[in-house]
Amino acid sequence: MTTASTTPELFRPLTLRGVTARNRIWLAPMCQYSCEARDGIPTDWHLVHLGAHASGGYGLVMTEAAAIVPEGRISPQDAGIWNEAQQQQWQRIATFIRAQGAVPAIQLAHAGRKASTYRPFDDHTGSVPAEHNGWLTVSSTDHAFTGYAAPRRLDTDEVAALPAQFAAAAERAVLAGFDVVELHAAHGYLLHQFLSPLVNDRDDRYGGDFAGRTRLLVETVDAVRAVLPAESLLFVRFSASDWAEGGWDVEQTARISQQLAQRGVDLVDVSSGGAVAEQQITVGPGYQVPFARQVRATGGVPVAAVGMITEPAQAEQILERGDADAIFVARAGLREPSWPLRAGHELGVGHHDLPYPPQYERGAWR
Repeated sequence: MTTASTTPELFRPLTLRGVTARNRIWLAPMCQYSCEARDGIPTDWHLVHLGAHASGGYGLVMTEAAAIVPEGRISPQDAGIWNEAQQQQWQRIATFIRAQGAVPAIQLAHAGRKASTYRPFDDHTGSVPAEHNGWLTVSSTDHAFTGYAAPRRLDTDEVAALPAQFAAAAERAVLAGFDVVELHAAHGYLLHQFLSPLVNDRDDRYGGDFAGRTRLLVETVDAVRAVLPAESLLFVRFSASDWAEGGWDVEQTARISQQLAQRGVDLVDVSSGGAVAEQQITVGPGYQVPFARQVRATGGVPVAAVGMITEPAQAEQILERGDADAIFVARAGLREPSWPLRAGHELGVGHHDLPYPPQYERGAWR
């Protein structure tokens, strides 16, 4: 049996507010582009995909980006949570995730000028035209992301209305049974489009200096936190760097994280990139972990690390060094839905202490 003193950091529970994740191996949000009717309703694919990871031992299982409004979808086949039909299908999925012992989490998103695009596995790239179920996108700017159609610039009143749309989606998420709501402010999507000086060229109260560029996010956090139960968790995903000169950076990420922690954000999910096509990313194992380390050290908020964290010993070392409080596993989790179970075996966790479903317990014995 694994004792408290010998339990790897990856397998120590983490409690935030009233929510406890059984371990610190969490499934990152990853788009599946699999809503068959193009109506944003999650399907059996989503149930099996997310359910397999819950039964595979993850402590927290997060959905893909769920659009808060139809025009916020990355592709016509993306999931949403702007109506009751979507909410009901998410409820089925959240219930199953919880039944497997994992914490159900949902990411709320608006893709802004990077919406209405073809799926990665389609035969076409770029923006989807109206005749193929595409739509005119919106943004902080009227300048296009390279290779995409130009968006319509939102006016000041339209921007001011966005936090209420995020809050309405958060209310639906709670009714669907999710314990965690994450705001997607990364990867060049709408909230990030306001944060980044490379994309936000506004001269109203939502642009200009740091306070102006972060205003929409702050207002959105306030609106969402106000509708969440006291015990529900609120995360924010940031791109800690635009990887381009003059862009959003880790210092600004830490600065706003510190402010948001005072406004009820429970954890910051630290990723990077996506705002502009001319980014120059230095990619390698754990390449985003230094950003997580800096935000954790100076932002005054728990953080999760993500990005090319593929091996159990690597993930364990990140936690042991104090670089992060939890690990989001992304593409390695697509390859291996039971990654946490392998991690436990490799790190010496006793088989009785591994989160095997009872139907799979025989697999715990070598």
